[in-house]
Amino acid sequence: MKKLLSLFLVFVIAVTATACSEGGTISVDDTQSAVQTADGGFKVSGTKLMDANGNQFVFRGINHAHSWFKDELDTALPAIAATGANSVRVVLSDGGQWTKDNAESVAEIIDKCKQNKLIAILEVHDATGMDETAPLDKAVDYWIELADTLKDTQAYVIVNIANEWYGSWDKLEVWRDAYVEALPKLREAGIKNTILVDSAGWGQCADSVLNYASDVFNADPDANAMFSVHMYGSAGKNEAMISRTINGAINKNICLIIGEFGYNHSDGDVDEASIMRICNETGTGYLGWSWKGNGGGVEYLDLAKEWDGSVLSSDWGEVLINGENGIKQTSKLCSVFDGQ
Repeated sequence: MKKLLSLFLVFVIAVTATACSEGGTISVDDTQSAVQTADGGFKVSGTKLMDANGNQFVFRGINHAHSWFKDELDTALPAIAATGANSVRVVLSDGGQWTKDNAESVAEIIDKCKQNKLIAILEVHDATGMDETAPLDKAVDYWIELADTLKDTQAYVIVNIANEWYGSWDKLEVWRDAYVEALPKLREAGIKNTILVDSAGWGQCADSVLNYASDVFNADPDANAMFSVHMYGSAGKNEAMISRTINGAINKNICLIIGEFGYNHSDGDVDEASIMRICNETGTGYLGWSWKGNGGGVEYLDLAKEWDGSVLSSDWGEVLINGENGIKQTSKLCSVFDGQ
């Protein structure tokens, strides 16, 4: 049997985030013109992500567990595109825990996402929940190995350095300092893609982003980094918590997306309706977890019962895709695909 996604191997401790201390705001002019987009790709402009044509892009996408289900790529990507999704977050491995996705296979993933008019968010999953810096360093080295593969993909690919690295909810300066060191290394290697950084606390500690995103962003020589909070039973448990995170990021001029969320999890019920509604009201991107392949007691997080999407799960797939503020109702294709 294939390995269960590591997100679900360890229960996330339900923690109520404390009121955040005052953090700096990112020094980006929110009126910045997308004409300044680096090398014809995506560019962060204040709280917004602008595409290569200068239009705001809002993620309405789905996570796909590629590393454990490599044979399902040709079935899953067209099915995800058929939901109306404009993006897909693809699980990769740097070889730390699972079979490494080599440059050739990553190039194939990028090409197939483009064929299906999906913006690709590529993420390394091996460092999930770890506090040591070595797994993050390994993920950074992996992206550096892929620098040639990523060349000229800035209009179609977002680089999500490491899924949910730093499992702790305290000593958040460790999270900050590690990413402050990581981003310049990627730029020095010639990687020009927009970079996505997951929050601490298994992706659910919004305070890491609210308090320290400015430091990480300002360490990026290209000023082209955005941030992700994952919303399950801790970060996504109620409207107040969700609003605090999303509106808190907006107030601090942080470009934020909800990189993962479900409708339930081992750490508690999730207020998925409020997540989708507030994201829609604020122009915040979201990516549902996950298309198919969950196991070990969290099979309920499968959006599709079949890889081809012919049957959606009633409690989750139908809600995310066909529900109010869902993908079909709110997703807009990235303008780089216009006319294709």
